[in-house]
Amino acid sequence: MRIAYVCADAGVPVFGCKGSSVHVQEMIRAFQRQGARVDLFAARVGERPPPDFDALSMHRLPAIRDGEPAGHAAAVTALNHEVAAAIERAGPYDLVYERYSLWSFAAMEQARAAGISGLLEVNAPLIEEQAVHRGLRDAGGAALVAARVFQAATALVAVSAEVAAWLARWPSAPGGGRVHVLHNGVAPERFRPDVRPASPGPPGTFTVGFVGSMKPWHGLSVLIEAFARLHHDDAATRLLLVGGGPEDAAIRAELAARGLTNAAVLTGVVAPGEVPGLLTSMDAAVAPYPDSKRFYFSPLKVYEYMAAGRAVVASRVGQLEAVIQHEINGLLCSPADPGALATALSRLRREPELRDRLGRAARATVLQGHTWDAVAAKVLALATHDPVAA
Repeated sequence: MRIAYVCADAGVPVFGCKGSSVHVQEMIRAFQRQGARVDLFAARVGERPPPDFDALSMHRLPAIRDGEPAGHAAAVTALNHEVAAAIERAGPYDLVYERYSLWSFAAMEQARAAGISGLLEVNAPLIEEQAVHRGLRDAGGAALVAARVFQAATALVAVSAEVAAWLARWPSAPGGGRVHVLHNGVAPERFRPDVRPASPGPPGTFTVGFVGSMKPWHGLSVLIEAFARLHHDDAATRLLLVGGGPEDAAIRAELAARGLTNAAVLTGVVAPGEVPGLLTSMDAAVAPYPDSKRFYFSPLKVYEYMAAGRAVVASRVGQLEAVIQHEINGLLCSPADPGALATALSRLRREPELRDRLGRAARATVLQGHTWDAVAAKVLALATHDPVAA
C-alpha cells in the first residue's frame, strides 16, 4: 500500500520534539511496520530526520499561518493548489492520510476524486483552540475549510470521544458513521521499564516526574504545590520536570519562591530519544491536568508513562478516566486538588509494592491495545472500506 501522509500545519515541525511531532513520526513508523510505503507531505519539517527515516520520501508544502481575512484567502487557495499538485505528481496512492490543520482541504478532495480512501485525523478542535490561546483572525475562513475537509474525508479519526463530540456538531462531519474514535498510542519497544535511567537521584530518593511542553493547561502549579507538601514531609524527594515551553520561567520562579530549587531538576526541551531514560528515572509520573469541561486530549505522556511501567497519578478528567483504572493500573485524583495529589504521591512513596503493581498493570494495559501498531492497523482497516460508497 502506498500512503500519502499530509501534515500542512505550520505549527507542527514533523521532526521536532513536540507531542504533535512525535505523533506524526510514530504513525509513519507504524504504517511502515504494517508494510506500507509512506510519502510525507509537510509544511514544516523541523530538525534533521532520525536515521530510520532516511528512506522516507518528503515533499515540502507552503507554510501559511493565520492572516487577515481580506488577504488570507489567496494564501489558502495557493496552499491547497500545491497540496493537490504535489500529491498528483508523486502518486498514485492507495490512501491519503492527513493530520487536520486549519487551512488544508485539498488532500481529502484529491483522494475522493481519485476514488481512494481519504482519512482525516482530528487531534483537537483547532478553531476554538487557536481562538482561545493564540487569537484567530480569519475564523470565518477556518470554518469554511473545516466544513469542506470534513465533507470530503472518507472517514474522520478522532483521538478522543470529546473531539468526536466536537465533530458531531459540524453538519458536514458525522453522516454515515464516518467519525471513529482511535486513541493515541505508544511505542512499547522504546518505552520499557528496563531502560537505563538517564537522571537517577541519590540513593533512597523518591522522584516525582512530569513530561510535557509546560503549557498553561498542564496544571503544573498544582503539581508544584503537591510536591511542596510531599517534600516538607520528606526531604528525600525530588521533582523531575522534562520539557520546556512558555511556562518555564514562571515554574522556575515558583520553585525558587518555595525554596524548592535544589529539590527540582528541570531538563528543558529534550529529544524524543532521551525521554524513555528520563521516565525510568521517575518513581511516580504525574498528569496533573486542571478541571476542564473541554478536556479533549489523548495525552501521549500518559501512554508513555504506562509503557515505561511507572506508577501513574492522573487527574480524573476526560479520556484519562477511561484509560486509568483507579487502584488497578494507576491512581486518579480530583483535578486542581493539590492536597489529593500530595496524598497520592505520599502513598506511593511509602508503598513500593503498590508502585510496582500499578506499573506492571499499566504496561500490560498499553500492550493490550494502546500501541501505535494497533492504531495504524485500525486506520488501515478503515481504509479498506469502499471509499466511493462511504
